[in-house]
Amino acid sequence: MTYDYLIVGAGLYGAVLAREMTDRGYRCLVIDRRAHIAGNAYTEDTEGIVVHRYGAHIFHTNDEGVWAYVNRFARFNGFINSPIANYKGEIYNLPFNMNTFSRMWGVSTPAQAKAKIASQLEELDLKEITNCEEQALSLVGRDVYEKLIRGYTHKQWGRPCKELPAFIIRRLPCRFTYDNNYFCDRYQGIPEGGYTKMVLRMLEGVEVRLGTQYRDLPPDIARRTVYTGCIDEFFDYCLGELEYRSLRFESETLCEENHQGVAVVNYTDEETPYTRVIEHKHFEFGTQEKTIITREYPMAWEKGREPYYPVNDEKNAALLARYRELAKTRPDVRFGGRLGSYCYYDMDQVIAQALADARTEAAQMEAGV
Repeated sequence: MTYDYLIVGAGLYGAVLAREMTDRGYRCLVIDRRAHIAGNAYTEDTEGIVVHRYGAHIFHTNDEGVWAYVNRFARFNGFINSPIANYKGEIYNLPFNMNTFSRMWGVSTPAQAKAKIASQLEELDLKEITNCEEQALSLVGRDVYEKLIRGYTHKQWGRPCKELPAFIIRRLPCRFTYDNNYFCDRYQGIPEGGYTKMVLRMLEGVEVRLGTQYRDLPPDIARRTVYTGCIDEFFDYCLGELEYRSLRFESETLCEENHQGVAVVNYTDEETPYTRVIEHKHFEFGTQEKTIITREYPMAWEKGREPYYPVNDEKNAALLARYRELAKTRPDVRFGGRLGSYCYYDMDQVIAQALADARTEAAQMEAGV
């Protein structure tokens, strides 16, 4: 065997694991079927603007170990994510906070906002929280739900909120302070010059082959395989297809210095076909005379499209459990990352998982397992 590790996928998980195992003296080959490294965090320079090709990626974490780790490979610029929502021309702050409630209802204190929500909940008379709609209503009341959640969520997941599990909306912050900081994490920012430069440094000294399919390599090329693609695809969908949501991106260069005044605008009405517009230069406080925007259109996933979001419901959870049992028949393969785990991880969680898995791999290799 030529390599100790074949790492399928040059995204954050694959790059971190490759770095860690290479530093421990193991020979790694990283492949990716795309023509670039960094996975969905890939950034590229276009007319002097760092463009996030696959949507906005803002790094945030409370994990000091992960923060120290990524700072080995990049300097972060301190960008704070403060998106806004556009509902038919009405502008609201995100996440839901006192600025949102003040704009929505004309209130000025937390007590007034809570009283408004309480009065709407009393009218709704929710008995039990069984789906996303009921969960959202219980958190912010009818008005915020109708203007800022219902349409956006329907577009994002391709189904009404009533048909989605309650836990989906729990990721969305709601606070009764005048704080537009979307994340509460202590450490936040974007690598200066983009994520591609950071991942390139992670992969220094590691052999990387791009535009390469896993199936095209000899089966005995490495002692161990780390697979970061879709777990159901690895097994040729033999138990059925897990569900994902995909995205289509539409970018445009504009001859204006500042198009929307903020990095991210969510369009929350159902009539607007895209969910958000990203203006990339704001991620790095750019002052270029031109600007580049990207519209994100959610779409159903099918083979041949990129999978972005796992559809975490009971049906897919049951199928995932079966695939994980099947994975036990391949002890030579480790599945990791968002797709390999079929889990919607944040970037810091992906890195933490890779670091933990690298420690496990090293211990197993030393033990001859």
